[in-house]
Amino acid sequence: MKLNVKRTILVGLAFMSISTFWQMYDNLIPLILQNTFHVGETWTGAIMAIDNVLALFLLPLFGHLSDKVDTKLGRRTPFILSGTFLAILFMLLIPVAVRQENFIFFFIALGGVLLSLSIYRSPAVALMPDVTPKPLRSMGNAIINLMGSIGGMLSLVLIMFLVPKVENPDYSKVFYGVAVIMALAVIILLLTIRENSLRIKDEKEEDVSYEGDMDPPTRRSFRFLLASVFFWFLAYNAIITAFSRYAIRVWNFVGGGFASAQLVAFGAAMIAFIPIGIIASKVGRKKTIMVGISLIALSYAWGFTFQTFSPLVYLVFMIKGIGWAAINVNSFPMVVEMSRVRDIGKYTGYYYTASMAAQIITPVLSGALLEHVSYRTLFPYSLFFALVAMATMSQVKHGDSKPTPKLEEMIPDD
Repeated sequence: MKLNVKRTILVGLAFMSISTFWQMYDNLIPLILQNTFHVGETWTGAIMAIDNVLALFLLPLFGHLSDKVDTKLGRRTPFILSGTFLAILFMLLIPVAVRQENFIFFFIALGGVLLSLSIYRSPAVALMPDVTPKPLRSMGNAIINLMGSIGGMLSLVLIMFLVPKVENPDYSKVFYGVAVIMALAVIILLLTIRENSLRIKDEKEEDVSYEGDMDPPTRRSFRFLLASVFFWFLAYNAIITAFSRYAIRVWNFVGGGFASAQLVAFGAAMIAFIPIGIIASKVGRKKTIMVGISLIALSYAWGFTFQTFSPLVYLVFMIKGIGWAAINVNSFPMVVEMSRVRDIGKYTGYYYTASMAAQIITPVLSGALLEHVSYRTLFPYSLFFALVAMATMSQVKHGDSKPTPKLEEMIPDD
């Protein structure tokens, strides 16, 4: 049994397109809200949480719907195509609204993008386990996350080179560049992946040898895993959402220079994804996640010590990137391991519901602390919730992969 790396990379193009947008969204939308529309920190956090409010309801819905449909293009592909098309259409209206300084127009366009992304986020993620055998899903998820990191890095590169180094720059070119990347990614996916012919049909849900029946002990682990997802996203998303403002105000970055530190984190994650997938297949997913949480906690504690920018900040973000890679590669496969084959889309929705619930709360809560206490609260806030996530994750007893193929079978084929 070998992982088809080329096919997994192509499947990952859908997730890459999503990640390209989200990296731009997390970095630029807060700056637009504050610099163009003069919105305060707390309300900026509230607006940044709207996508997660929508996702809380829509991701399980569209994940479940994609389990049930049956078209010539497959179960997931129709959602990916339609969602991407609508997202690009609405996204291109955002810079128009910004130039006009029309907040109502901006808010409608932004809402349209967020609704459109909700259509296809769960189906895009569920596509990988649809076409990948269970023992290889940590490795497959490593490649999917690698593709997501490529998307995020592309967005950061666009920010670094296309955002003028002025006080209130024009971000239009970044939006156009992200639109092109999203369109190309999904076109290539459509031309190369035939979902119906690739879907795994030999994993029978009647087989009770895997942990898909949700007996009480498994259900308890599932709930603790979702709690862990919730807490580590409270920690991680606070940094992601506020970092562009933190870097500008505390560390005195200008223009799009703040993207350099996050670019290092993405680069470290990209290098780490594949080795982490292999390590997890040997030592277990839970142990690998616990190491990952420890690393992001270390990065948050160390990041707090910098009063001004230092080159060591890049090392902090390198550690953060590796830690987050260890978490991301293994958490979703643990959810899938506990789920029924026919319900992968639904359980993908549950996974994202937990993460979205955290991302509803954390921009508002951390934003209020930034506005009313100090920007210096950002890293301690994230450190606290990372430690809580470590405590809840310690209670997860199910979801590790079954005995996997030998090492040579895990090596990617040509």
